[in-house]
Amino acid sequence: MNLSVQLAPENKRGLLLSNPVMTASGTFGYGDEYGSLIDIQKLGAIICKGTTLEPRDGNLQPRVCETGGGMLNAIGLQNIGVEALIKEKAPQWEKWHVPVIVNIAGRNIEDYAKLAAILDGVAGVSGLEVNISCPNVKAGGVEFGNNPASASAVTLSVRKATTLPVIVKLTPNVGDIKSIALAVEEAGADAVSLINTLRGMVIDINKKKPLLGNVTGGLSGPAVKPVALSMVYETAGVVKIPVIGCGGIATGRDAIEFLMAGATAVQVGTATFVNPHAPLDVIDGIKDFMSKKGIDNISKLIGSAR
Repeated sequence: MNLSVQLAPENKRGLLLSNPVMTASGTFGYGDEYGSLIDIQKLGAIICKGTTLEPRDGNLQPRVCETGGGMLNAIGLQNIGVEALIKEKAPQWEKWHVPVIVNIAGRNIEDYAKLAAILDGVAGVSGLEVNISCPNVKAGGVEFGNNPASASAVTLSVRKATTLPVIVKLTPNVGDIKSIALAVEEAGADAVSLINTLRGMVIDINKKKPLLGNVTGGLSGPAVKPVALSMVYETAGVVKIPVIGCGGIATGRDAIEFLMAGATAVQVGTATFVNPHAPLDVIDGIKDFMSKKGIDNISKLIGSAR
């Protein structure tokens, strides 16, 4: 049974995964945190938490709350910064079989280009996921992903700065996600991932104020799956580059829906907070389905519902 997928077919370096199940940025730390809980080497790929040029403390507390069918987070890209990542995390990634992709975020286009250039020759880094979709920061993030021109400009700056495979993470908080996807494809993206979180909020009725310190946060979990699936279906219908589906995936059945919609790979995120073994459960679920249906290659699933 062949579960391998290629996420950067036009890139000289390529980005071959042994299976299509990845962990989503911001939900799996730097990978090492889960090493004592699951066999991370069985994953298709790990995407580390959002990384910026300088370390960030993130937003004011409280930064997380549960909602019906999911959760809201407003972490604000808290991270150790790219220098510490290269010094402390990359050396261990180099020893792993599973590829690690670094999610990068900047306050301006120059930040993205600098990050891409710095990470270009770092052993242990297999690719970049360009975050132009985070709704929880005051500068950068979603402001670059909400129109084709700015999304294209960021993607082009990263493409010029690195030979690494470039995945661009798209926001659902736009009117037409297809136009954004086409713009970043034209600018040189090797793949797109979608969706990032939906903007939302909760009000503490006793205190008569927003519950989150940032007022709004990003909604993730099962509640967003139908939205994510629809956008993946739409996007896979217009771009030629691989699409990576993300949003409410917790089971093999969820992942198979995204694959059938046209996704080449999927990311498991919020589910890992409830069940750290969720990504491996998803892999097993895909294998079981393929076995029962007599499918010998994952490629026969991809886009089969289109």
